Amino acid sequence: MDTKAAIAALGALAQDSRLAAYRLLVSAGPAGMAASRIAAALGMPASSLSFHLKELTHAGLIAPRQQGRFLIYAAQAGTMDGLLAFLAEHCAD
Repeated sequence: MDTKAAIAALGALAQDSRLAAYRLLVSAGPAGMAASRIAAALGMPASSLSFHLKELTHAGLIAPRQQGRFLIYAAQAGTMDGLLAFLAEHCAD
């Protein structure tokens, strides 16, 4: 992971609603969750959630897939692995 991607990922996670959504998707595993279920679990209006999911998607931390009429979002473990490796390499003693 390069510096620009690390900054994007850290920036996306540096907001409480986005961090909560990411944590929920990590716990959901590879199957992911529909946006409507994420909104219900977090008690967040769909319009607000859409903005936060877009930010996490742009940072590569989550990815949507179409399933019928629904968008299913899933955490991208590889991005988090890359971020942790970047921090360990560049930010640890």
